[in-house]
Amino acid sequence: MTTPWLARLPAALFAIPVGLFGLAAAWRRARGYGWSIAEPVGAALAWTAVAILVVLLALYAAKCLRHPRVIGTEFANPVAGSLMALIPLALMLATVCFGVAGDGAWLALVLFALTLQGIVAMRVVSILATGTLPAAAVTPALYLPPAAGGFVGAMALSTLGYPGWAALLFGMGLVGWALLEVRVLNRLFEGPMPEALRPTIGVELAPPSVATLAAGTIWPILPGDVLIVGLGVAAGPIVAVMARYKWWHNVPFSIGFWSFSFPLAALAGAVVEVVRRGGWPPLVGGIALAVASAVIAVLAVRTLALLARGRLLPPPARG
Repeated sequence: MTTPWLARLPAALFAIPVGLFGLAAAWRRARGYGWSIAEPVGAALAWTAVAILVVLLALYAAKCLRHPRVIGTEFANPVAGSLMALIPLALMLATVCFGVAGDGAWLALVLFALTLQGIVAMRVVSILATGTLPAAAVTPALYLPPAAGGFVGAMALSTLGYPGWAALLFGMGLVGWALLEVRVLNRLFEGPMPEALRPTIGVELAPPSVATLAAGTIWPILPGDVLIVGLGVAAGPIVAVMARYKWWHNVPFSIGFWSFSFPLAALAGAVVEVVRRGGWPPLVGGIALAVASAVIAVLAVRTLALLARGRLLPPPARG
């Protein structure tokens, strides 16, 4: 008997709208350069992300109703459970792109997303604090619930006009990042991760890039010379990931490689903001946007190829 396709629908698919929302926000930041193309490109990316998110939410809700035991098993798994954080992340990024300050409906959506994020983050903190995390399950995906959730949640609340609460979440994101940094880096420097987990290495780029972007969002008066410190911190993970190029490049393409999308989009957005505030040549921000856009375009094309071949979902388990 094969596993139904709906039961095999992974939460990792939500990395697609997360990456597209992130790239949309980065393009919209380029409006500060006076580029007329920035707004329509950002809007097209954001609405594409909305369409994909709506479809995925409907499918995942059906999975929760029809296969609750599968959901429970995935939640208990440190990696699969961490990837569930992509769902509330997508909702909060939608708020960053479309939210209106003082709007109660958007605030309710963010509070709902933060509740989901908190549940997943508590699971990660629990397995870390009790020493029950298997060494083979240590992966950058663990950053998603506590660190990315705090930073993206901060951006969402700042967008809705709650800078104080946003700063609180930013601090919580920093704590989550610090909690995981030593454990994850030690594991990565010990040797290659299991092949199935290697595509998640893109998340290693996320914490410093997203933190820099969040800081720029919460405190719009921060000068470029301050934010550029965050870009310097982000350079370390970039070098570390590229140094392991052979480890993850030779792995067959899967949806897991969308782990690169949001970190690169956030990095591009941070570069755009640093360049704008520092009064430096907009070409620098344009190059960052071009690189992030090109990588996400490649991911999209390869994902469509998987879909066309019927290989987008994990293969069915037989029993």
